Amino acid sequence: MIALIQRVTQASVTVAGERIAAIDAGVLALVAAEPDDTEARAERLAERVLAYRIFADDAGRMNLGAITADKAVLAVPQFTLAADTRRGNRPGFSTACRPERAEPLFVHFADALAARHPRIATGRFGADMQVSLVNDGPVTFWLTA
Repeated sequence: MIALIQRVTQASVTVAGERIAAIDAGVLALVAAEPDDTEARAERLAERVLAYRIFADDAGRMNLGAITADKAVLAVPQFTLAADTRRGNRPGFSTACRPERAEPLFVHFADALAARHPRIATGRFGADMQVSLVNDGPVTFWLTA
């Protein structure tokens, strides 16, 4: 699985004009599944997202993860992260997991986050979402599991 994580001062997801999820300072995680992904990989990625040290400690160094810094996580499914972009000017999606397999993996990922940390919000799989964020830093990392 893939996650593009961003340290944010705020982030939200809107579907059909309704705000369905929002966080203040924390992590926005855009998440995609690939065909060979498993529930174990989803759990490993959830652990990495929560533990990845992107928040400042008392000395100002990026040394704290979302749990230790008590920050929220907004997880948003985004299959386009798994696109094949190696050739041409149009992405190919044969490298992305099929929706009927990707949705349970995303749900498992979100459940794994929630089992480890109480401050979790999620986007809606398969929805046309508008994601708003204020990237803090900017701090952005690509994680895999």
